[in-house]
Amino acid sequence: MSFDVDIAKTVGSERRRFELRVRFRTEVRRTVIYGPSGAGKSLTLQALAGLLKPDSGRIVFGGEVLYDSAMGIDTPARGRGFGYLFQDYALFPQLNVRQNIAFGLSRGWRNPGIDGGGEAVERWLKAFELADVAAQRPAELSGGQRQRTALARALVNSPRALLLDEPFSALDPALRERTRRELDELLDQVGVPVVMITHDPQDLARFGQQALSLRDGRIVDQPAGAILELA
Repeated sequence: MSFDVDIAKTVGSERRRFELRVRFRTEVRRTVIYGPSGAGKSLTLQALAGLLKPDSGRIVFGGEVLYDSAMGIDTPARGRGFGYLFQDYALFPQLNVRQNIAFGLSRGWRNPGIDGGGEAVERWLKAFELADVAAQRPAELSGGQRQRTALARALVNSPRALLLDEPFSALDPALRERTRRELDELLDQVGVPVVMITHDPQDLARFGQQALSLRDGRIVDQPAGAILELA
């Protein structure tokens, strides 16, 4: 499944403006958008997810047009069928692990029951070795367990692709390499396309089958024919 992206977005005020103008196409299973803070990585990922509406352009996934400003197409986030892993994991502190995962199946804002979720939730509790902590809340978990819980929530709906926002930045340095290794193995298991954003070169080295270098809102330093910058 490929992403074909050509978008522009201006954010900020008259005093301070940031212009995102990115164009890229990727057909590999793992794509890493790499760059420093403030480069526009999160804006790009949010646009793919449908959490941010570009000012103009086009987003296509697997041949399906998700956003096209000229045609008036803007598929809402839920309709895009992507799983999104937030930088801080965005787990609900009042819900246990099982409920947090089951929330990914919810159509509204009602909290799942303590033992809710059914077969889909049980699958990911087992796959990610979370069954023993299923009744615990996020504050009682290790950093790696919180990440696996958030990833299970992103996967419970069988998404067409995963969008990962700085997935290791919330971890202590001592945990990062171990958790990278764990995530690498988990992604091999699920086999869905992944777009990850990061500022860490170690993330890029492990996960970047295709690397997009983003600076000041633009893709730079890519081989001719692979990634193109908007004029």
